[in-house]
Amino acid sequence: MKCRSRDGATLLELMVVLAIVAVVAATTAPSLLRLSRSLRLSMAANEVVGVLRLARSSAIQNSTNVGVKFRVDDHGRVGFALYRDGDGDGVRTGDIESGVDLEVAAGRTLAHLGGHVRFGFPAGIVPRDPTRPSRSLERLDDPIRFNRSDIAAFNSLGGSTPGSLYITDGRQLAVVRLFGRTGKVKIMRYDPRTASWR
Repeated sequence: MKCRSRDGATLLELMVVLAIVAVVAATTAPSLLRLSRSLRLSMAANEVVGVLRLARSSAIQNSTNVGVKFRVDDHGRVGFALYRDGDGDGVRTGDIESGVDLEVAAGRTLAHLGGHVRFGFPAGIVPRDPTRPSRSLERLDDPIRFNRSDIAAFNSLGGSTPGSLYITDGRQLAVVRLFGRTGKVKIMRYDPRTASWR
């Protein structure tokens, strides 16, 4: 007897393949979602680092104090502008508002910060202070911290105001730390299980 080949698949074969695909999708989806959230947080933190480096290079290149000020609009989009010190006392909020410290270039909107990924802290988590790990972080309503200001300022030698910018997606937390004397920038992530920054 001769066997004939069949073109196509039976309904049973199709159902088995679909069941396998569904099981694989169900087991990998949570991991992919976690990876996606983590990637968005990393991209936002790296974008902030790029802005800080732009301000630092502008200060060095123009031999003047330059500050970067971040702003959040009513729709949650985050933008920034660079300001040049106009009176020799550093870049200050009052001088920006009065027009003494002028914008170096038109403000821009960040692509990866805004909406779900924002400046702030996840609800229900009180992280350790990255500068003093034995203490809990205070003032969780203030995610942009440069002394008493929200302005990261750089001098003509590349030094800066030390400070931190905290970024969250609502679950995870990252900090962009700016070191004063050197102007070095470092990204760290908070691990709530070990209560430590890495």
